[in-house]
Amino acid sequence: MKGGPTLPAARPLRILFLSDNFPPETNAPATRLHEHAVRWVRAGHEVTVITCAPNFPEGKLFAGYDNRWRQVEAIDGIRVVRVKTYITANQGFVKRTLDYMSFMATGFVAGLFEKRPDVVVSTSPQFFCAIAGWGLSRVRRLPWVFELRDLWPASIVAVGAMKQSPVVRMLERLELFMYRRANAIVPVTESFRANLVERGIARDKIHVVINGVDLDRYSPRERDDSLARAFGLEGKFVVGYIGTHGMAHALDRVLDAAEQLRDRAGIAFFFAGSGAMRETVERQVIERGLDNVKMIPRQPKEAMPALWSLCDLALIPLRDTPVFSTVIPSKLFETMGMGVPVLMSLPPGEATRIVEATGCGVCVPPEDAEALAAAIEALSTHPARMDALRAASIAAAPHYSRDQQAARMAGILAKVAPVAERDLDPEPGEGAGVR
Repeated sequence: MKGGPTLPAARPLRILFLSDNFPPETNAPATRLHEHAVRWVRAGHEVTVITCAPNFPEGKLFAGYDNRWRQVEAIDGIRVVRVKTYITANQGFVKRTLDYMSFMATGFVAGLFEKRPDVVVSTSPQFFCAIAGWGLSRVRRLPWVFELRDLWPASIVAVGAMKQSPVVRMLERLELFMYRRANAIVPVTESFRANLVERGIARDKIHVVINGVDLDRYSPRERDDSLARAFGLEGKFVVGYIGTHGMAHALDRVLDAAEQLRDRAGIAFFFAGSGAMRETVERQVIERGLDNVKMIPRQPKEAMPALWSLCDLALIPLRDTPVFSTVIPSKLFETMGMGVPVLMSLPPGEATRIVEATGCGVCVPPEDAEALAAAIEALSTHPARMDALRAASIAAAPHYSRDQQAARMAGILAKVAPVAERDLDPEPGEGAGVR
């Protein structure tokens, strides 16, 4: 990774961050944490991340890793402690919950024996990881910051993984308990903050830090011709979906749009990634005979800019449910950095407002295959319109840089961290016991 600008000078912090996901995994939580943490390290902060052995989303260990009780490595100056968990694919509510709960337990135990930090941070989407962070903060008498990436359990109800029930209501009570116990909450959208305030959480401890783009990595580039030849995309107007193939993403409607455009020889759909719905999407492509759809497996993070360079248009779809009006898909910012216009198919909300305000793409109603197909066909035949969208996308990207977002979050952590003589405090294992 190139060395970008450092954060503004501030007193150095020791940050202990718990997250289920971290590179070499490439999903949004892993990317956000890594891109923030490398900037914190540049600014002189000490960052330790407690995470799992990489396995998301297939539930298979990445090459070179074992699912051991404890293994430590350094990634870009970040101390990474990996703990043993129950590993499963990103599908099936019960198995995934066991996965989350196992990390809650082993992550908490690992945190007891780390050098005393100034602040503990833990992240969602689900809040079992958050519980581990809160528990550590209580035992070690430290401030705790809850990074809120998703309104869970509302999101799992939205995709049909669970129905409203006494269990869901119990989880909602636990959710509110976590919000109230956090010293600060860092949601990724303004809509999340509004939701929390409406539910009685104090506004003054909620600080929004939206996602952004690493402009050192994502910038406009020419199409990678060798990849285009390898994937059969030469001379095509390429509509790309790159990311997790999950229950939330309405990919069946994207295939409906592809079916409507199958006679347009100049248009190709390109899927890269994996997830709970990957096998279903692959099967439907075969069953429908969609030879205008090209699919490749999940790729390493280093390959993402080259993959985005293949795309004339980036698809960002989600299901038509109210909770998805509150989210901002993180790939929106990567596409801005690459200068790739977006075709967004979400319920109207914060994400669609960003697209409309910046002019970086086009929005159509969620789960509307006919509207998707019509927009793709129209854009494929209007190069001047596409040029304007590309220019707007490139112009918008600097307003969402990771440098700005990392600096903002570091300032929040500094505000909640006590100004203490921490170096006079004995560490675990030095006669003080666990604090």
